[in-house]
Amino acid sequence: MTKDCSYNELFALQVLGDSMEPEFPDKCIVVIEPTEVAASGSYVFVEVEGVRWMRQYLEDADGGRRLVALNDLYPEIDLAGTDWKILGVIVQRNIRRQIKHYMPNAEQRPQA
Repeated sequence: MTKDCSYNELFALQVLGDSMEPEFPDKCIVVIEPTEVAASGSYVFVEVEGVRWMRQYLEDADGGRRLVALNDLYPEIDLAGTDWKILGVIVQRNIRRQIKHYMPNAEQRPQA
């Protein structure tokens, strides 16, 4: 990301697909705060090997890092040995005007 004047501005994206259900259903809107760091358990917008994903970011006690879809039908992405970068953290979700806020700088519990 470039560090121009819009770098720190929040932006919105629409979720496509069911990989992050039930927390983020298909077609809901998420608001993303641009950043390159995230606490374990945060929901992130991330680029891995040139492909962009929205996933839950988890750090293991032994230092391992991975991305997890909330829908069990999708495999986790092990970040070891890959070229990856956090592009932002999800700070808000909007489903038919029902808004939920997230605290991306606080460690979150992984979804079961």
